[in-house]
Amino acid sequence: MTLKANLRGLLGRNQHLVTSACLVAFLLLVAAFRAPQLFSASGIGSAVIVLAPLVLASLAVTPIVLAGRGGIDLSVGPLLGFLNVTLVAWLVEHGYSSPALVIVYMVGAGVLYQVVIAAIIIYVRIAPIIVTLSAYLVLSGVNLVILDRPSGVAPEWMFNWGDGATILSPVFFVLCAMIALWTIFSRTVFYQQILLTGGDERMAFASGVNTIGARFGAHAVAGIFTAIAALCYTALIGSGDPTQGSTYTLSAIAAVVLGGTSLAGGRGGGLGSILGALSIYLISYVLSTYDFGTVSGFVTQMSTGIVLVLSLLVNSAMSRSALKAQ
Repeated sequence: MTLKANLRGLLGRNQHLVTSACLVAFLLLVAAFRAPQLFSASGIGSAVIVLAPLVLASLAVTPIVLAGRGGIDLSVGPLLGFLNVTLVAWLVEHGYSSPALVIVYMVGAGVLYQVVIAAIIIYVRIAPIIVTLSAYLVLSGVNLVILDRPSGVAPEWMFNWGDGATILSPVFFVLCAMIALWTIFSRTVFYQQILLTGGDERMAFASGVNTIGARFGAHAVAGIFTAIAALCYTALIGSGDPTQGSTYTLSAIAAVVLGGTSLAGGRGGGLGSILGALSIYLISYVLSTYDFGTVSGFVTQMSTGIVLVLSLLVNSAMSRSALKAQ
């Protein structure tokens, strides 16, 4: 009886992961039949290189969503692109390319941007979707002013990062380090304060939680993860690109939703976002094994949208069942 209760409790706590975990398992099974080369050393290595920016961008959006009050970051893609183009056009172009300087710049710029965005949302009291959509448009334009077309080169010490020939690439270790950092962060009191703020802000405030500090902190964490996502993205393409970074916005948000994180805040977590990002990658990878001709890109978008809607319906049904059981 105790074992049953423990299993039921474990399932209840991780209910939001069931849909994304099942989807990943299904897609991996399909990939094993359609494209077994994915499971080779070079296949996994290449997958890690491509996945890293999306996984980290998804983790960047997660704390903002968890903090509630309609928190969302539509500008995560253009911010990623901004860090990429400024690294190439401002730092590398002028000879400032040491690893320490690059990392300090990117993390500092990412955190500063997110803190400014948080201040506007909290103190000016403008809806997050409006603020971040405006920032999306502004940064998209700024990126094109800095670099009007893909050009430049990544720092010399990153030249072999995007090879993807082996599993144990520098990007793999960076990704593992950031996931470990998230794991540590998710076990802190501060993370619990973010969840409490997103779940019920009034109750959190009455319990002594610094809800404003929690929101600022959520944005600061997002800035750190976006910065490292931009670093991995630069390694992936080996240059600066003013437009492609913006494509990560919808993919990252879709990954967070696929992972079971509630857009109302207070429920979800990083593991779900990682599974969601893996799902999006596998959907594209599996569909690429089929020949859809000139409409292949549209089929991928349509399939991702359908999976997203079905996942939301399943998660909603599971949540209602859990409430009834209680």
